[in-house]
Amino acid sequence: MDRKLKGVCFGEILFDVFIERKKIGGAPLNVASRLSSLGGDITVISGVGNDADGKILMDYLKNQNINTEAIQVNNGYSTGLVNVILDEKGNASYDIHYPSAWDKIELSAKNISLVKNADFFVYGSLSTRDSVSENTLKQFLSVANYKVFDANLRSPYYDIGKILDLAFEADLLKLNDDELDEIYFYLNADKKSLEQKIEFIAQKTNAKTVCVTLGAHGAILFFENKFYRNFGFKVNVMDTVGSGDSFLAALIINLLGKNNPQYAIDFSCAVGSIVAQSEGANPTITQLEINELLSINP
Repeated sequence: MDRKLKGVCFGEILFDVFIERKKIGGAPLNVASRLSSLGGDITVISGVGNDADGKILMDYLKNQNINTEAIQVNNGYSTGLVNVILDEKGNASYDIHYPSAWDKIELSAKNISLVKNADFFVYGSLSTRDSVSENTLKQFLSVANYKVFDANLRSPYYDIGKILDLAFEADLLKLNDDELDEIYFYLNADKKSLEQKIEFIAQKTNAKTVCVTLGAHGAILFFENKFYRNFGFKVNVMDTVGSGDSFLAALIINLLGKNNPQYAIDFSCAVGSIVAQSEGANPTITQLEINELLSINP
């Protein structure tokens, strides 16, 4: 593709607070950062507080060549913080401060125009935990051209029925294996193979594309009624924070860039694996690192 793909990422931007460090994060920010590094023309719609953390986030996004004109500075609410707890395998659980500035994203004509003029719109479930951002999201979904839903379930901040409503809007639905099983169970479907579950969810939601990440075991992509599979790359995991976000960014760029679906899933798994072996959600990744992993038969 000669021109850059234009995308909008909506929702939480914040700081992940670990015991020994504090890192910039939030799924929409992580996806946006990786999309920009892979050549996308990206805007983030979110909110920050009128505080030092908010300024740091704005400066970071600008340094990543991300358009920040749609980020609202809120005098009444602070910039988001999340306490991140890692288990012995590096898997993360989250304590997400509420309310934060990104819970209160207001609708504007400018933001509607940004979404209308974008090639794709990325959203998750966490932005629906407050009615202000949720209502704004609903308006964006009514005008977006290509909708990418990263379920990104964060207990206790979601309702599974509402998740299905969000999934019904999606052109591309991205889940992890636990999220797939939770939605499948909620629909009272008979236990079947992984592929049958994915086809069932695709039919129920009318999503044209469904991708399920499988942790160390790679990912599976259902695209144009065919399955594509990557079985994972062996890396030494430092922490998994942000690996799924970078995976999704790589998948969007490749699929909308009309690359071969098998290459798309392989490339995306490589990117996610490199993030997992690094500290924090947004390490710098080189094409050389990606190519080195792709050269290995997983």
